[in-house]
Amino acid sequence: MSKAKISENQKSNQTEGDINLSPRRVVWAREHIDDAASQILAEDARYFLHQSLSTPCLNVITESDGIFIKDVQGRQIMDFHGNSVHQVGYGNQRVIDAMKEQLDKLPFCPRRYTNQVAIDLARRLAELAPGRLNKMLFTPGGTSAIGMALKLARYATGRHKTISMWDSFHGASLDAISIGGESLFRKGVGPLLPGTEHIPPPTRGKCHFNCADENHTGCIEYLEYVLEMEGDVGAIIAEPMRWTTVELPPQTYWQRAREICDRHNVLLIFDEIPSALGRTGKMFVCEHFDVVPDMLVIGKGLGGGVFPLAALIVHEDLDVVGDRALGHYTHEKSSVGCAAALATLDCLYEDGLIENAVKLGQQGMARLKDMQERFPLIHDVRGLGLFLGIDLRRDNEPASDEADEVLYHSLSRGLSYKVGGGSVLTLCPPLTITSDELTIALDIIEEGIASVS
Repeated sequence: MSKAKISENQKSNQTEGDINLSPRRVVWAREHIDDAASQILAEDARYFLHQSLSTPCLNVITESDGIFIKDVQGRQIMDFHGNSVHQVGYGNQRVIDAMKEQLDKLPFCPRRYTNQVAIDLARRLAELAPGRLNKMLFTPGGTSAIGMALKLARYATGRHKTISMWDSFHGASLDAISIGGESLFRKGVGPLLPGTEHIPPPTRGKCHFNCADENHTGCIEYLEYVLEMEGDVGAIIAEPMRWTTVELPPQTYWQRAREICDRHNVLLIFDEIPSALGRTGKMFVCEHFDVVPDMLVIGKGLGGGVFPLAALIVHEDLDVVGDRALGHYTHEKSSVGCAAALATLDCLYEDGLIENAVKLGQQGMARLKDMQERFPLIHDVRGLGLFLGIDLRRDNEPASDEADEVLYHSLSRGLSYKVGGGSVLTLCPPLTITSDELTIALDIIEEGIASVS
């Protein structure tokens, strides 16, 4: 592969995560990966298809517990990445016990049958979800839940067009990348689904339309303009907050979008797959904006960091296609998965994890704001609850090289996290983290930023 091609691929990778082909990766591996781990990594590369963001693998993990993962060389690493599945910590005993109990009772529920655990989970989610979001389907993954939402929108409205956001991510399947907006997943794949229109995302502090007011009136007017010009849009689908780069919309944006959807008879679908379940200090992100969508998609941490499970939760009036198949997934009413999810919800509420996200989120933001005042490299700090972002810029341009250096500095000191958008350090710890552990992690990050500033 030519150097130009590698450079192009690295640039695309920055939209979703850190550059896994960075020269610093090679240096870091030389210093931190021993021969035994190298042999395992070589075996992985031999048998698994190579793909961006996943390969080459960084390291070999042998254990995961609480907020830590442990590598094959015995080093503990604080995991502030976790693919957003570890709200209740790795190996949560309540989750494990619930799954073991179901494995002894009902290890699998075949399609056409139901079970009490699945019904209990559905009832619990219906009680927790806002408004009249009380009908649902389960599926093993968030991407397939997005697919069900798209199909239901077509059936319910009779229209196939959608509006979504550039830079968004909704999964890696063909339908999901069609509504997604990241070039890494769309470039070079060929024709995508027709009718998937895109608009710039709403973002506090900056605006693609140079809106002068804090509510970004130009952005919302453009949304309605596209709806009117297209004329046959069935749904708007969006992340209520941009997860990869921790970017929040203007406070009233989604309320105004809700009004526009109602006026044009368009469904509003929120993708909260990585962001729901307490991490932001509320059960669902949409609660921060006082907006109830027509469909809500959740996943990631729903299975307690153990079982792959997602859910499409919809307004009860959308139960309109009983003679069609929206999902039809083999494990859609998994007794084991639903037991894990029920235990996860118990942990979030009974163990005070949502309150911990609020408290430590405030502690984390205070520390980040202090760092921002002392380091010009930090352009912005932002977040909700225990999901925090540090936007690094040099001369008002994304400081991708510096972010890469800070990342490997942190990895060398036992802290793992994701870099989004090429220059945003995204911190996503388990909600079981303590104040002291958060302080240690932020100390490591500050040391890294100081070293490149």
